[in-house]
Parts: sequence; C-alpha cells; structure tokens
Amino acid sequence: MDNETIVLLSKREITKMREAGKLAAQLLKYLELMVQPGVTTLELNDAAEEWTRAHGATSAPLGYMGFPKSICTSVNEVICHGIPNAKQVLQDGDIINIDVTPILDGYHGDTSKTFFVGEPSPLARRLVEVTEECMMRGIAAVKPGARIGDIGAAIQAYAEPQGFSVVRDFVGHGISRIFHTAPQIPHYGTAGKGRKLRPGMVFTIEPMINEGTWEGEVMDDKWTALTKDRKLSAQFEHTVAVTQDGVEILTLLPDAVPAVAASR
Repeated sequence: MDNETIVLLSKREITKMREAGKLAAQLLKYLELMVQPGVTTLELNDAAEEWTRAHGATSAPLGYMGFPKSICTSVNEVICHGIPNAKQVLQDGDIINIDVTPILDGYHGDTSKTFFVGEPSPLARRLVEVTEECMMRGIAAVKPGARIGDIGAAIQAYAEPQGFSVVRDFVGHGISRIFHTAPQIPHYGTAGKGRKLRPGMVFTIEPMINEGTWEGEVMDDKWTALTKDRKLSAQFEHTVAVTQDGVEILTLLPDAVPAVAASR
C-alpha cells in the first residue's frame, strides 16, 4: 500500500467533505434518539435511509460491494460491518456501534459512534470510554510532517495498558469522492514509521478496541466481523483533514468544537 498514490484535496473539495461530514454527524445524532431497548437494528437502518434521502443525500453502504443495507449496526461482540435486520432487537445493557456514510454532492461523510442501550455494565462503559479516547489520541497525533505510524502508536499506547486490545484486521482509509482509497490508517503501529502526512490528506481514524483478544472472524454473510472470543468490541470514527498546522475533524456537528489543534 505504500506505493499507492494519495490524492491531496483542494480547499473546495475539503469544504464539500466538511458539508458531507456535518450531515453524517447530524444523522448519527438523529439515530441516537432511537437507541432504546426493544428497537430493532432494521428500524435504525430504515430511519437512517429515510432521513438521508430527505436531506438530499444517498447511503454509500447500500449496495457497496454487495452490502445489503444503508448503515452498519455492530452490537456487543460484533467488531464491525454488522448487517441490520428485523430479528435483532436491542436489549438493555447492549452496546451498539452505528456507522453511517451519506454521500452529499458526490462526497462521502463517514463517521461512527458506539452507543449504550439502557444501562451498560461497568466493563462495557469503560471499554466504550477508552475507545473514544483512543480515537481522539489518534486524531491528536495528526499534523503535517507526522507519520501514519504515529496515529496507531498513540492508540495502541493508550488501549493496551487499560487491558484492551486493538483490532488489526480493519483500518482507517482515505476518503473523498471515493469511499475507500489510499492511505490505509492502521490503529496500531510504531511512531515515526509509514507515509508522511501532508496538508490536504483526508482519511478516517476509526479504532476498534476489544475487551479480549484483538483477533476476529467474519461470518458466512461475508460482512459481519465478530471477536474470536465473543467478548465485547467498541468503535468510534471520525473523518479528518490534515491542515497546514494540524488537523480538522470533518464529521462534527455544526455547533461542536471545529478542530483538535494540538497533541494531548
């Protein structure tokens, strides 16, 4: 992957990405209100599809490489790419990652968040909180001249001392008019290694953090990835742009703080 061409986006293109990213953030906020015991993952999917169309966008996952639904809903031991369905009813104590990617005016807004269904266990709460912090530490490592390995190193250095593990089979990715492109962004690694970050690069940072082993396996549906030991997994995702002096998170709500300016 090191030889793949990384496309640097213009200011106009980043503006388009920011608009798509804000829409994605608003969609997640809308769906959050529905995350309650008794709701099916199909109901979440259908609400997302209706909302997306009503806002002049389309759902990138729907039909992507054969994916059958509009969003991914990954519950408890599902690492990622869970397929919404009518039989999966949310239960009190579950955790669910909802991953949305609306396409607005040709550009992708890609973000995800892990939500609590009712009251989580102390372990589930800690896993989710650590995972969100991992994402933010990964984002804080982004600046011109830094290396891709710095991102994964920051994530790994926080997750593993907490007793959790970092999934290695799935990575962040470049994104713009194309859903998945260069560069790949591993969520583990060595500081100072990998491609150098340059202004105009846009990609996702989306760590998946597991309660037990980092290893997973994909179900017969060719999509749903489960933890090998069937312990919990959580994920958070933002799309970010490398700026002249740091990083901007593109998938924020309009009233949210616009950027992570410096490392923690």
